[in-house]
Amino acid sequence: MFKIGDLAVYPTQGVGVIEAIEAKEFAGENHEFYVLRIVDSDMKIMIPITNADVVGMRCLIDKDRVASVYDILEEKQKSQTVASWSRRQREYNEKIKSGDLFEVALVLRDLYLIKEDKELSYGEKKVLELARKLLVKEIALAEGAAEEQIVERVESIFLH
Repeated sequence: MFKIGDLAVYPTQGVGVIEAIEAKEFAGENHEFYVLRIVDSDMKIMIPITNADVVGMRCLIDKDRVASVYDILEEKQKSQTVASWSRRQREYNEKIKSGDLFEVALVLRDLYLIKEDKELSYGEKKVLELARKLLVKEIALAEGAAEEQIVERVESIFLH
């Protein structure tokens, strides 16, 4: 599915580069792994090739689907808000763990909309920062744009 040099998205960690495809032996069996270096942190993750789909590893979003991400951000209606923050946080984390950029956009939008009404808690701020970082990095790479431009565009959506 991926070749050395390809960009890939790993849920909760963001965009990485496939640096190698290595074979390792475990319990007498050979397994092949993608060696993914996360762009933001230089962290390396080894993902068994047979598990790449299961863990949610995927290709970068197509440039022509980026507009749909902005459409989600521009919707001014929160998803049905769950009463307690702990339940919302669990939901947000599940969406981020899915690795789906559209789900990440929903989390970002919901937290920005909550932020308009009240001060975000420490936990909410951390989730918002993670969602923003994941979304901005992927869109910047998909569009070949500077991250600052994407941050400005995202911020401008919520300043109106």
